[in-house]
Amino acid sequence: MLDKNIVNDVLMAALSHGGDFAEVFAEDRFDSSIGMIEGKVERSSAGRTAGVGIRIFNGFNSVYTYTNDMDREALINLAISASKSLRAVPQELKIDFVMEEAAVNHPVIVLPQSVSKSHKAELMRRAHQAASEYDPSISQVKVNYLDFTQNVLIANSEGRFVTDQRTRTRFVINAVAERNGKLEQGFIGKGSGKGFELYDEIKVEDMAREAARIAVTMTGAGAAPSGRFPVVIDNKFGGVIFHEACGHGLEATSVAKNNSVFAGKLGEKIASEAVTAVDDGTVLSEWGSSSYDDEGMQTSRNVLIENGILKNYMVDKLNGRRMNMTPTGSARRESYKYAPTSRMTNTYILNGNSRFEDMIASMDNGIYAKYLGGGSVNPATGEFNFATQEAYLVKNGKIGAPIKGATLIGTGPEILNRIEMVSNNFDSGEGMCGSVSGSIPAGLGQPAIKVSEITVGGKEA
Repeated sequence: MLDKNIVNDVLMAALSHGGDFAEVFAEDRFDSSIGMIEGKVERSSAGRTAGVGIRIFNGFNSVYTYTNDMDREALINLAISASKSLRAVPQELKIDFVMEEAAVNHPVIVLPQSVSKSHKAELMRRAHQAASEYDPSISQVKVNYLDFTQNVLIANSEGRFVTDQRTRTRFVINAVAERNGKLEQGFIGKGSGKGFELYDEIKVEDMAREAARIAVTMTGAGAAPSGRFPVVIDNKFGGVIFHEACGHGLEATSVAKNNSVFAGKLGEKIASEAVTAVDDGTVLSEWGSSSYDDEGMQTSRNVLIENGILKNYMVDKLNGRRMNMTPTGSARRESYKYAPTSRMTNTYILNGNSRFEDMIASMDNGIYAKYLGGGSVNPATGEFNFATQEAYLVKNGKIGAPIKGATLIGTGPEILNRIEMVSNNFDSGEGMCGSVSGSIPAGLGQPAIKVSEITVGGKEA
């Protein structure tokens, strides 16, 4: 990485022609990925990327520049060029760096780079075999593996100087079933902030069989009804609705510009009293966790909603200035090529007091969404739509036949206020979240929740 003296010189150069704050973000990253179709490796890649990003503030204005040339003179010249663009008053600052000890450390036992690709491919073949043998209707199985280790150094003109290592590994299975001319897919993935030791804790064969089960089940599904229904959304990947429809609206990225339906509502009731939600970057070795955020602040457990009351936003340094709020350790970025901004880490609805069985029993005519698929959301209005990957009709308090083509449609504020039951079966999942600072690992999770009424788009009246 970079020597302390070089970092100091770059920061001084960044403020040489104006600005009141400067930051250096250096990155050295190792990536590996393998794709397998029908038990054969179709692609395999590995690489290393390194570079430096320089950011300068002048009040509410900022400039960001980056390079993969880590030579001292090149970095100083880049910093001076960026500083000139702000056209502010030069400042003479003395920077005294203070090294910090992370409050949370996420240990890795087996670095993924130390594991051979043949060993990783064998793990994938086991998953392929388990999915293929699940049922004769399974016609195709795709398995994807990825890992990366990102070493970062973050320093700024306020004296912060920290280093962090983030390791991620992820395993994804997509099974396709064909029956009576119908093709259906089942998708299961697992990601973690652990190293390769993750695969001593999980069974890829179980994941593969679950992906195959979803695909086979959905080949026998009927068309989903349309209308307004009570809906039970199960745990784990059900958390994607809160992440997308509500979480993005609680990021200062949109709140500071008044582009969020939740802007200006701190202290107000925005959800059912049954809802308490947090964003927690400190969860040990979780997919979205780290010891420090990408501005060098220690990550935290940030209570967003408590018993329905909006308690806080996710705030980065620049938007914190604009909102007159303290940063919450929520600044994230994909790589040195992006300036950081407020993003979710691991965003959860916490356990409630209801039982899953009681939720189902309370519905005379409703829908049970076991797994959600893709969707879209508008943070400014909270409007969303999400497809279900696996869903069932509920009749007279019992889970009935599977249905396909069900899309959940609504707004974040609407669904938050219509959550009338929250179960005690919390589980978490993982995904990749895209925004203005790139694509980042984001954890999501919840217990099962019952929404009293939501619009369901389907083919049957």
